[in-house]
Amino acid sequence: MSDRIPVTLSSEEIAAVRSWIIHEDASTIAFAKPAGLSSQGGRIKAHTLDDLLWAFARSNGKRPDLVHRLDRDTSGVILAAKTKPAAGFLGKAIQAHKLTKTYLALVSAAPEPRSGDINVPLVRQEIGRESYMRVAAFDAKGAQGSRSRYRTLSSSEDGALVELQPFTGRMHQLRVHMAHIGRPLVGDVRYGGALTAAGRGASRLMLHAVSLRFPHPDGGERTVTAEPPEDFRALAEAMGLTL
Repeated sequence: MSDRIPVTLSSEEIAAVRSWIIHEDASTIAFAKPAGLSSQGGRIKAHTLDDLLWAFARSNGKRPDLVHRLDRDTSGVILAAKTKPAAGFLGKAIQAHKLTKTYLALVSAAPEPRSGDINVPLVRQEIGRESYMRVAAFDAKGAQGSRSRYRTLSSSEDGALVELQPFTGRMHQLRVHMAHIGRPLVGDVRYGGALTAAGRGASRLMLHAVSLRFPHPDGGERTVTAEPPEDFRALAEAMGLTL
């Protein structure tokens, strides 16, 4: 599937990416991406998940390709296509908004109301070498419609666990939307999130892609899930929240 130059991987990297597999069939392969690993590109001179997919290259040089991305510090489910027809099918499914992505996030206080829809346009802004998204007026130049749903699953004096679903796929969408309603995600330095919760430091952006439901290239639908990693679980527990 990919005509790019193969990347040489260490045996440790190959073992790691294989250990992250949570679903595999003839057309698709899904991983539980760890936080701190870029999906693609990025300025950090380290192998990305996209690079690591060379571990699955076939003798003809073809290899799986990612069909969507997660932010570097977001953990959880990410999907790749193993064949060109599967990549085309899933690409069209994404354009038609037929994938259902569900995330878990930690915030410093339960939203008010405890559940709702956030439907505000976002515009991309470059500050130095960094890209940000910000809420904009509907008629602002470059504004793109964006919509998310949130639901509070558990709350305590130290914060809340929320379930998030994006209906559009804008960069940093969930992070900006939650900051917009005054509940930035714990550990989200870029958008004003608290760096501590329940007296503990947040090791990263506390956002986890817990499940992905998608139409399958071979027919029907599949749902793939990834349990929250230890850092997320430990902080939620310290905050008195039920996962």
